[in-house]
Amino acid sequence: MINNYFTYLSQKYASKWLVYAIDLAIVLTTFVAVYFIRFNFTLNFDLNQLFIQLPFILVVSGLSFLVVGSFKSVIRHTGFTDVVNLFKSISLMTALTIAFILVNKATNLISGFTIPRSILVMHALLSFVALSASRLLFKMLFNHLKCKLMRTKRVLIYGTGDTGIATYNALINNTKLKFQVVGFIDDNSNKKGKSINGIPVLQKGKLTNTYINSENIDEIIVVSDNIKNDNLVSLVDLDAKVTKVPPIEQWMNGELNVQQIKQVQIEDLLGRPPIEIDNPNLQNEFRGETILITGAAGSIGSELVNQLSNFDVKELILVDQAESALYDVQQDLKRSGKYNFIAIVADIRDGLRIDSIFQNHKPTMVFHAAAYKHVPLMEKSPYEAIKINVNGTKLLADTSSRYNVKKFVFISTDKAVNPTSVMGATKRMAEMYITCLQKESKTKFITTRFGNVLGSNGSVIPLFKKQIENGVPLTLTHKDITRYFMTIPEASQLVLEAGTMGKGGEIFIFDMGESVKIFDLAKNMIKLSGLRYPEDIDIKITGLRPGEKLYEELLANGENTLSTYHKKILINKTRELDYNKVKSEIEELCITNRFQNNNIVMKMKQLIPEYRSNNSDYERFDKRVQIYKKVKGVSEDISDKTYSNL
Repeated sequence: MINNYFTYLSQKYASKWLVYAIDLAIVLTTFVAVYFIRFNFTLNFDLNQLFIQLPFILVVSGLSFLVVGSFKSVIRHTGFTDVVNLFKSISLMTALTIAFILVNKATNLISGFTIPRSILVMHALLSFVALSASRLLFKMLFNHLKCKLMRTKRVLIYGTGDTGIATYNALINNTKLKFQVVGFIDDNSNKKGKSINGIPVLQKGKLTNTYINSENIDEIIVVSDNIKNDNLVSLVDLDAKVTKVPPIEQWMNGELNVQQIKQVQIEDLLGRPPIEIDNPNLQNEFRGETILITGAAGSIGSELVNQLSNFDVKELILVDQAESALYDVQQDLKRSGKYNFIAIVADIRDGLRIDSIFQNHKPTMVFHAAAYKHVPLMEKSPYEAIKINVNGTKLLADTSSRYNVKKFVFISTDKAVNPTSVMGATKRMAEMYITCLQKESKTKFITTRFGNVLGSNGSVIPLFKKQIENGVPLTLTHKDITRYFMTIPEASQLVLEAGTMGKGGEIFIFDMGESVKIFDLAKNMIKLSGLRYPEDIDIKITGLRPGEKLYEELLANGENTLSTYHKKILINKTRELDYNKVKSEIEELCITNRFQNNNIVMKMKQLIPEYRSNNSDYERFDKRVQIYKKVKGVSEDISDKTYSNL
């Protein structure tokens, strides 16, 4: 309200014609002042001559201001360009005056009229200084009154490049909130002790909570795109809000709007730069294809739909059993003006339903993202995990092979590596089945593995956000637990890229940088929410859940990798399988009775030697196997009969 009042006053009383009149008054005043200066502050000059010269100066200066338009600028936003326009006006005024004097001397239009050259030079200089100073004085007065009557936000700008200067200008010219830039922060020691627009450049080492509190800093605005993750994390730990300026290409009409400055997100603290895919071959890969996406309403599936809809595909077939979520995806596509899709509610465990979809729509590519993924729930329901993650994948892969689909991209997880849970084991079995199927199919079966996806359904980030909103302690299973993370768009882009480069039979793994300690992630989320740990919100350690790992792995025992043309995508070299034996045993497991959980888990352990349960009831099978091997003195995999006896 106060801001609107100031704006109203400045528009009503500081109109361009008022500025024009004030500028003329200043020019006349400085002309008289020059005479006093020239004659040692005495009246030893011809006053009659002065009174004749004043109207002439008034006309010439008025004409000069009209031609250049220097009085039209908004005084409270005076900048370098406005000062340049003042210089042009004064220069034109002086030039016109000298020209008239020379013409009058030659033609004697006004008898005896002249102005000493020293007076003209001094008047030009003094007028330029007085006009510039008047604008600066008004701007300072306006800002001073705003500071007194409006709430001022004291900020630091992290970065001194062009983006930093543009951010500074956007802040000081903002009309809705008053910002006071206390300093610029720069890592370059060469800039130590320097200033920008009178604002000191500080070294990062000066940023301590002592300094933040003593200077009453409200916010630190990061403008540097290449800020190191350690530096960003250290900023988050300070007693000030940390915000970030978007990339220049996202600025509106090439200018930064203060509203675009957003708080640092948890994605910014991943410890690595964002993964970017810029492959023009993707357009050619998907042009004219009919693509079926299972789990299309899930986190990864819906993002795949979003990205694939931007390509020139023939049709997208969206399959999911979650009716409401699938409806939302459908509506989002329609709102975006995209109609080359069909949404189908279906269960991938229903072989006849899947076959009819393939028969009616004839997909040429399949992205299989449907799965049960919650580790503790699947630990209690091995049968359901098998039916969806293994049998569902099997039915979909078999159908794809039967209809000669070009490519089948299976989205797996790093929990399939040296699995410690039923969920991870079922995903590994699904990997193994499609690897076996590759030997007898024209379809190219491709597997992709990656870690946790930030913000996906059921992931730790939404859980923490909900707990913070409710003001309850954040629950963490172990203080030292770590996970690999990537964003939903990153994961989807990498899946598409891997699907493009796959020749069939590969397992692609993604370089996700360093694993992230979840305890640190929790503390950062509390901080980013404007709260303090543990004063406002605490973190409660609950203990590892059944089947949960302390840390995830990207490679299983005995596996290694091959590089690809994309540095973030590697090909996993898995151990050799007895394809016929593995395929038949998986097929047999898929028809296991739902009440035989123990039998299901034992068969999975037989199929996957590296499967060792953790913090689960099924650990007893691993212990019995180890005792049996020790007693019998054997190291090889034990037989079906031995497993059943155990």
